[in-house]
Amino acid sequence: QVQLVESGGGLVQAGGSLKLSCAASGRTFSNYAMGWFRQAPGKEREFVAYISRTGGTTYYADSAEGRFTISRDNAKNTVYLQMNSLKPEDTAVYTCAARNLAETRYDYWGQGTQVTVSS
Repeated sequence: QVQLVESGGGLVQAGGSLKLSCAASGRTFSNYAMGWFRQAPGKEREFVAYISRTGGTTYYADSAEGRFTISRDNAKNTVYLQMNSLKPEDTAVYTCAARNLAETRYDYWGQGTQVTVSS
C-alpha cells in the first residue's frame, strides 16, 4: 500500500519549465514502477511517462518525448517529472501513480496537481 502526494504545479508561460514531485509514503517505494498521467477538463486521462523500479527504463508519450524527463530518487521516496518547453496544450491536472508489483495495472493514485500554461 502506498499514499502519493504530488506537488510543484502552478501557472507558467508557454516555453517555461516546471518540475513536479510525487512523494510516496512507506518503505517499499522502490518496489513500484511509477507513472505520470494528466487529464485536461472534458478529456480522458492520458499517459505521460513511465519509470521502472530502479529508474533504468523510461517511456514517454509522443507528446512528452524530448520535452519531459521522468526520474526517481528511491532514497527520498520521490518521483519527478521535469517539464520543459511547456505548451498551452500541456495544461492539465497531473497525477502520479504506482503500478502494482505484477505491473498489470496502476493501483495507487495521487490527488493531482494543476499545471496551467498560458500563451
